[in-house]
Amino acid sequence: MKNPISNLQRVLESGAFAVTAECGPPRSADPDVVVRKGLLLKKCADAVNVTDNQTAIVRMSSIAASALLHSVGVEPVAQMVCRDRNRIALQSDALGASALGIRNLLCLSGDHQKFGNQAQGKNVYDIDSMQLLRAVTDMAEQGRFIGDDHVMDAPPRLFVGAAENPFADPFEYRVERLEKKIAHGARFIQTQCVFNLEKFGKFMALVRKKGLHKKAFIMAGVTPIKSAGMARYMRDKVAGMDVPEELIARVAKLKGEEARAEGVRICVETIRKLRRMEGVAGVHVMAIEWEEVVPQIVEQAGLLPRP
Repeated sequence: MKNPISNLQRVLESGAFAVTAECGPPRSADPDVVVRKGLLLKKCADAVNVTDNQTAIVRMSSIAASALLHSVGVEPVAQMVCRDRNRIALQSDALGASALGIRNLLCLSGDHQKFGNQAQGKNVYDIDSMQLLRAVTDMAEQGRFIGDDHVMDAPPRLFVGAAENPFADPFEYRVERLEKKIAHGARFIQTQCVFNLEKFGKFMALVRKKGLHKKAFIMAGVTPIKSAGMARYMRDKVAGMDVPEELIARVAKLKGEEARAEGVRICVETIRKLRRMEGVAGVHVMAIEWEEVVPQIVEQAGLLPRP
């Protein structure tokens, strides 16, 4: 291993099965919310994603929240979306993130503003997530900005990642899209939540056929189900989400704490199966506003202590 930029990169390159989790910033300026969530996840995750105004709802800035995590010894993965910034601001924020000690950057398009609380707002989308990947990678590896001959004397130090949804249509295009993201500079990939293991297995077979698992680290997303209602909402309302009926039925016959415990069991079972799947380098645990359950999931999945 040659001088990894971040702890997440170190773990992935060591061949250990990596674990990332997620911290949603608050809809306020309260730093304690971020710190509390981060400390819950500190010992069970190699790095913690900080979402960037997810679902197009105004929240504390991803970079600011990432800096708060960094200040208490929690490694952040700052998410950056194209929805809200033009290429000037995106490149500027990438420099700022690196200057603050943030070493992991996940490049995303971002949810359309019509889904959030600022539907009347104007989106930007000056560049897309592929172009953002290329821009950030060129900044980090060549010290160059978009369309500029200037070479930085201190380029940003960033481990660059992207997201992929193996379940969106058309299915066959997902691997081609992944291949393009890797070609544009993605070094790690975090996927949409995996509930349909059979379909995800088919996706990974196509990934292996192209050798993409050797060019980037594929981390499978997992989410504990709190209730049958939550599962049905994800199935019916979240684009590209595939929740098999048999999993919903397992939770639907239970209520309250028993239903949540079953959701945790399903999540742990999924992680154990993913761990045996060739080409899966880790898991990204998305326990939405349920961060306190992540240590339990990681422990029951046999992934503690972290390397």
